[in-house]
Amino acid sequence: MNTIEHFEHVFEYNELLGVETLHPLVSVIDLSQARKIRHMRHTFGFYALFLKEVKCGNLIYGRQYYDYQEGTIVSIAPGQVLGVEDNGEVFQPKGWALVFHPELLRGTSLGRSIRNYSFFSYEANEALHLSEQERGIVLDCLHKIRTETEHAVDKHTQRLIAVNIELLLDYCVRFYERQFITRCNANNDILARFETLLDEYFASDRPQAEGLPSVKFCADRLHLSANYFGDLIKKETGRTAQEHIQSKLIDIAKERIFDTRKSVSEIAYEMGFRYPQHFTRLFKKVTGLTPKEYRMPN
Repeated sequence: MNTIEHFEHVFEYNELLGVETLHPLVSVIDLSQARKIRHMRHTFGFYALFLKEVKCGNLIYGRQYYDYQEGTIVSIAPGQVLGVEDNGEVFQPKGWALVFHPELLRGTSLGRSIRNYSFFSYEANEALHLSEQERGIVLDCLHKIRTETEHAVDKHTQRLIAVNIELLLDYCVRFYERQFITRCNANNDILARFETLLDEYFASDRPQAEGLPSVKFCADRLHLSANYFGDLIKKETGRTAQEHIQSKLIDIAKERIFDTRKSVSEIAYEMGFRYPQHFTRLFKKVTGLTPKEYRMPN
């Protein structure tokens, strides 16, 4: 587990699993038909989605552990570290894998929008858990993609494969939105902890020392990936995480502005701004008034 193996091309991953390469840039693999493999950590030069149908060991994704359960999708972007916890044995994977190289997407609609599918950067413990109906939809998409890889390559092949991958990813977006809703209680807990985190941050000396809290900083403190955290906040509040941070900042600043013992510049530095004019610009954008105008008595 100390070494990380890299698979740059689809055919290299197919060779590892002992399956035929039908298309150089994409592969749909029935993992139950693949050869047994040893436990390892690896990175890809391509995108990968794994639909795991049975428990088959602890997945190490980055530095996090995730216990695969039936009907779970984990999505991997190029360069991310994936692996299975080493217990000294080889194992027979179960489920399905879709792997596709970025070159497949050149000139396609999906190529222009692939970065919008933020779940590729979620942590493994933020995986998508499917209902039986949703699992059937995913399998149908995978079968359509696989059928195209089995067809002789012609002028339609790239577009049809890309369209079907895009359809699958759009379904994943829908299913994640359903998952955000069904995890309402857990999400409300995250929102409450987010509020507490911001209150404690601005009540401390950290803004002067470290600056304004970023979305990544908040996500890390809440043990979430930045993308998952951002998507969750947007779904729950209708505002981006950055807008939420700025709103909290302005609410606190409004109270401090009435302390006339301090200048607007001093308050700006206390809030974590390196340049007071940036504070003034943001304050006016949100409130319609400059800090000095807000401070003035009616």
